Amino acid sequence: MSEVEILRTSDLSVSYGSLVAVRNVALSFGAGSFTGVFGHNGSGKSTFLKSLVGIGGTIEGTVEFDGLPVAPGRTPDNVMRGIGIVPQSRNVFPSLTVSECLEAAGLRRGNDSYEQVYELLPLLKDRGSQRAGSMSGGEQQLLAVGMALMMRPKVMLLDEPTAGLAPVAADRVLATLKAINSRLGTTVVLVEQNVMAALRVVERAVVFRSGSVVLDAPASDLRSQKDLWAAF
Repeated sequence: MSEVEILRTSDLSVSYGSLVAVRNVALSFGAGSFTGVFGHNGSGKSTFLKSLVGIGGTIEGTVEFDGLPVAPGRTPDNVMRGIGIVPQSRNVFPSLTVSECLEAAGLRRGNDSYEQVYELLPLLKDRGSQRAGSMSGGEQQLLAVGMALMMRPKVMLLDEPTAGLAPVAADRVLATLKAINSRLGTTVVLVEQNVMAALRVVERAVVFRSGSVVLDAPASDLRSQKDLWAAF
């Protein structure tokens, strides 16, 4: 992992009315790093991820990307700066073809990212004329990743990309993310419930509990624990 910091939070809290979902979190991510964020449902991990691109309830504290603040509520601007996000909903256009989805995703950047996307995701080139809505769940997730790549992000945020996928499809998605991280040097922050599979590809593990970080360690440390779930 690079020692150059690309993304950091300081005293970050996120609340929805009286509910505080994230509490005073301070984390930093090096350029080119690959981090898995884990925790039980309701632990605050997805809320934390969304706050990194300005999505959420009332966001307090600081989020900085590339040395400048990330403005809450200005997600399109933050994405244009180089923060890609792949939500759990997959965020593809079911009625459009694969090629049309990629074209729509790249409109504001120019469509010179096809070659890079097709090199990493040759399936999308092969399925260019297929309607996105007719693809399997795993294929749609790969298309969502490809759409995010069309913006040439420096950081990719992914919210449970393997949710609902069969093990083979889940492994394919995670392997693709590993390739994006290693070949392009893209910083990846991945929220996952599929902990064991994710720990095989991420470098660092962050565990949330009740909105706070309770573990921040190399992924190998968590993998080697006899009682993995005690960390949660």
